[in-house]
Amino acid sequence: MNLILFDHPEIRQNLLPFTFTRPVAAIRIGIFTIAEKWEKHLGAKASFYTEDYLRTKFPLHVATDNLWINGAVCPTAELTKAVLNLKPEETLVHNEFVIATRTAATQLNGPSKIKTEFFNSLTLIDQVWKIYQHNGAQIREDFALLTADRKSAAINDVHTRVYNPAHIFLEEGAKVRAAVLNAENGPIYLGKNSFVQEGALIRGPFALCEESHVNMGAKVRGDTTVGPYSKIGGEVSNSVIFGYSNKAHDGFLGNSVLGEWCNIGADTNTSNLKNNYENIKLWSYAKGGFKDTGLMFCGLMFGDHSKCGINTMFNSGTVVGVSASIFGDGYPRNFIPSFAWGGAAGFTTYQLSKALDTAAKAMERRNLELNEIEKSILKKVFEDSAQYRVWEKKS
Repeated sequence: MNLILFDHPEIRQNLLPFTFTRPVAAIRIGIFTIAEKWEKHLGAKASFYTEDYLRTKFPLHVATDNLWINGAVCPTAELTKAVLNLKPEETLVHNEFVIATRTAATQLNGPSKIKTEFFNSLTLIDQVWKIYQHNGAQIREDFALLTADRKSAAINDVHTRVYNPAHIFLEEGAKVRAAVLNAENGPIYLGKNSFVQEGALIRGPFALCEESHVNMGAKVRGDTTVGPYSKIGGEVSNSVIFGYSNKAHDGFLGNSVLGEWCNIGADTNTSNLKNNYENIKLWSYAKGGFKDTGLMFCGLMFGDHSKCGINTMFNSGTVVGVSASIFGDGYPRNFIPSFAWGGAAGFTTYQLSKALDTAAKAMERRNLELNEIEKSILKKVFEDSAQYRVWEKKS
């Protein structure tokens, strides 16, 4: 069967700003992206059914026997078995919600007439806060899948202290120096060539992906993922960093999600709890306003290529779009559109040419290129997000 991961239109809107620059299934939660999870469970390479402007980077491949899976659904062993048992022109549903369809059709035209109910629980990432909310459980799932029947590389540093070493796994080239790794509450995964530096305190569940660093003296609480080629420092709790992003200095990041190519300035802090303990409301692109998360703890949602200066202060429940640059004293607003330039004193537009130049320089530091495909995606986001840059309408 040919694996296709499709974007549910409503869920895609709910997951902005992260889905401005990627399909739903390319979101990282746990150790892997959702697409990588399905690929490992099914032993197949995935393609994507997503927005037209993303298809050059995330192409669609169709065949004569296609397995279309909702890209917001995280797989389990039970769900994988149910998906593999689908017959041609059969749909797997959960309370009428479409999980997967097997069909020869080259377009997904709705569920087929034959429906099978999946009765077990489902992990559905249909809101941005669910990325960090389910991250600890997904680290556990991915850790078990990734480390089964494998042997961890050794920790040879005599000054590193470990608790529950059976739940600590190091890939080849991972290095730890004079740190404390506590896996009593959940597993700790250190990816290939990752580095935990001196004095770091880490509590699981925790995932440090390939080539990423935990800097000296960092304090990392559980349920945190640091995607590939990223750096963290200071205090981090229950947060997900997709990859190629840095929060390298002191300051607190909690109950938050950072996209790719982000940079958090030194001593930046995110509030994740309101003083009156009320539920936190978060900007919803789907609603066009703020939505009650139903959660007491919610920090920062930070889109790809966005940056903030030193000592930035983010209120609880702040949403920042793509390629925003935030700086200055005071608390900036709780919703900062894509390509915004400024802070609490006000915003102007971060012009596309300058934003592209910054993105190119950031990627060059990792020996990568901001190619024409990436530029076209950012240009499309710049155009589509103009409606939220209200100051442009006043000028």
